Amino acid sequence: MFVTPAYAQAAAGAPAAGGGLTEILVQLMPILLLVVIFWFLIFRPQQKRLKAQQAMLAAIRRGDTVVTTGGIVGKVTKAVDGEDLEVEIATGVKVKLVRGMISDVRSKSEPVNDNKPA
Repeated sequence: MFVTPAYAQAAAGAPAAGGGLTEILVQLMPILLLVVIFWFLIFRPQQKRLKAQQAMLAAIRRGDTVVTTGGIVGKVTKAVDGEDLEVEIATGVKVKLVRGMISDVRSKSEPVNDNKPA
């Protein structure tokens, strides 16, 4: 009464003839597309900003007006090739800062020549 003829079917785990690889690629395409979109919209601009920030920090010289990450504005009085900077935040008040804690360089100064006779 409820008997139907059985038809030959492929096993559930077996891929169709020649279509297994294409099915996998079609399923992975949205994921690959998202990775490419994230790369161009998020990671690449972030890397550019990081390189620009590092170049700005490396170019800090004596006489530059800088803004710290805490919002303090001061003038660089001593900048050596290394981590520390000496910044004058008020007349006679000098603090040592780590170069990485500078968020912005407001004005660039001309290089100071201390060796010039007065």
